[in-house]
Amino acid sequence: MEAALDVLAPSPARLEHARVLVDLGATLRAAGQRTAAREPLFEGLAAGARCGAKALERRARSELAAIGARPRSTDHSGADSLTPSERRVVELAASGGTNRQIAQTLFVTEKTVETHLGRSFRKLDISSRRQLPEVLARA
Repeated sequence: MEAALDVLAPSPARLEHARVLVDLGATLRAAGQRTAAREPLFEGLAAGARCGAKALERRARSELAAIGARPRSTDHSGADSLTPSERRVVELAASGGTNRQIAQTLFVTEKTVETHLGRSFRKLDISSRRQLPEVLARA
């Protein structure tokens, strides 16, 4: 499933990406890896919501409930849906900062920057950091 995520994440197949995220989370939960299951389930829930896949959203919510997580019912797309950390990373990236520079500025790892950018790109429905200034200007 990890390989499928690597292939689907940058592709336009958003619904399939959402399905694989929820499948991965469900598999991890069934294997007793509750903590590891949280991230793919939350991401799958958000991706499913953006696709309008109500059945997939219900499944993700059910899996999250099984591990004791309570997802927010707010909108998970657009600039308003960015967490404060994601917003800081996106603003620095939009102003031309590299992942390394952003990591040094925020005192985090480059992997953390990559994770925040990946989540932000999905929420903003973009595929390149070159699109960030335009998206942020509209927000």
